[in-house]
Amino acid sequence: MPRNYLTGAAERAALLACCCGWLECDVPSAGTTDVLVLGGGGRTIHPKPIPRKMRFAPSGGDRKEVVMAVKQGDLALLEHPVARELLASKIPARLAYVWTDGTPRVTPIWFHWDGRELVLGTPPNAPKVKALAGNPKVAVTIDDNHFPHKVLLIRGTACLQTVEGVAPEYAQAAERYFGPEQGRAWVEQLRGMSPKMVRIAITPEWVGVLDFETRLPSALAG
Repeated sequence: MPRNYLTGAAERAALLACCCGWLECDVPSAGTTDVLVLGGGGRTIHPKPIPRKMRFAPSGGDRKEVVMAVKQGDLALLEHPVARELLASKIPARLAYVWTDGTPRVTPIWFHWDGRELVLGTPPNAPKVKALAGNPKVAVTIDDNHFPHKVLLIRGTACLQTVEGVAPEYAQAAERYFGPEQGRAWVEQLRGMSPKMVRIAITPEWVGVLDFETRLPSALAG
C-alpha cells in the first residue's frame, strides 16, 4: 500500500483490511489526529479524533475524505468484503416471499450475482412464480455456518421473465455450485426436462451485513 494512502493508526488498520472496494476498519479514536489521504497525491489532516468506524476506497481513484462506516440498508454494503465473499460462494440463498394467502414462505435456491441483480431460475410451474407475480417484494439471506457467522441480507423487488431453455445466469450458477463439467451436464439434463424457465431478477433496495465482530445485529449493537 503506498505511503501516501493512509498513515498513522489508519494505515495500520488498513493494512489489516482486505483491499477491495469500499472497506471498513477499526482505528483508535482517543486523542489522535492522523493524516488521511485517499486516491490523491495531497494530504488531508482530519481536524478531530478519528472515528472508530471508517471506510475507504483503494488508491488510483478520486481523492475522497474518510467517512463513517456504511450503515445497514446502504447499497454500498454490496462491496463490503463479507458481501463479496458470500455472493461468490456456493451457499444457497434463502428466498423469502409472501404467499397468495398472505402467509410467509422461504425457500433455498441457487443464485447468480451479476454485479447489479441477484438472478435466480425456476420452472414456470413452481409455486413461487404465482406468488411473486402478485407480490414481487422479497427478502434474501446468504449466510455461512461457521462462527463468527457472516451474513448478507437483501431486500428488494423481483422481476419475472419467462425465457426459452435455461436462463444464462442459472447455467453460470450451476457451474459455480457443481463445478464446470457437472454443472454443464446438469444444465443439459434440465433442458430436456423443461423447455422454458422463469428468470427471477432481484434488484437490491436495502442491504445489510453482519459478521458478529465489527457488525452486529441492531439489538446487540447498542
